[in-house]
Amino acid sequence: MTHTYLGKTVHYEIKYKNRTSIGIMIDGYGNIEVQAPKGTPDEKVIKALEANWDLIRQKVKEKKEMLNGPQEKVYKDNENFLFLGNTYPIKIFQDINITNDHIVFEEDKLKIYVKQLDEDKIRQTLKRFYYQKCKALVEKSISSYQNNFKTKPRSIRISDSKTTWGTCDSELQLTFNWRLAMAPPEVIDYVVVHEMCHMVHLNHDRSFWRLVGKIMPDYKEKENWLSLSNWKMTV
Repeated sequence: MTHTYLGKTVHYEIKYKNRTSIGIMIDGYGNIEVQAPKGTPDEKVIKALEANWDLIRQKVKEKKEMLNGPQEKVYKDNENFLFLGNTYPIKIFQDINITNDHIVFEEDKLKIYVKQLDEDKIRQTLKRFYYQKCKALVEKSISSYQNNFKTKPRSIRISDSKTTWGTCDSELQLTFNWRLAMAPPEVIDYVVVHEMCHMVHLNHDRSFWRLVGKIMPDYKEKENWLSLSNWKMTV
């Protein structure tokens, strides 16, 4: 079945079941299934779809993007990159007189200033920007949550790990992935709290998760964001 609302059309399947309310499910391929109590009028199903319209379309888009996998980036004006959980276009300025290639976040754009229009240099400038922002954001977050812990990190590093968002070793050295600068601030906070809790419990036993939950009760929502979004956190 199809329904058009606000100029956009979605395709969905409806199944009538022994339940008391309408539920809307979106599978891993972006297919929409509406589960409704037996005898539910069509108008009530449509009303439920429209009440959740923006969220449904966003979830369908995310599922289909995940299926396609990360798209190869181009380093030209208006290419989009994540920063603090939102997507922003880049604007490239060539200036042979600048001392260093750099980025300024301004007017909802990532403004990139480079000496020469070289794709590899633009990519490296973006990566350096994320490294620097990640370090500052992590340090700020650690300072905010430090009062929950008796011990302090011995050092803080930013890495280019392919497998982890953060680590804490037995020497209380904390390491964080530079790609975290692409995540929302509250997700960065979760990774920071997670690793700081390892200063108390080095493994993932029940005591560890109790401590994480005590400090950040909704931590699973942050984990879910990373799980759904990690594939597009790239330059």
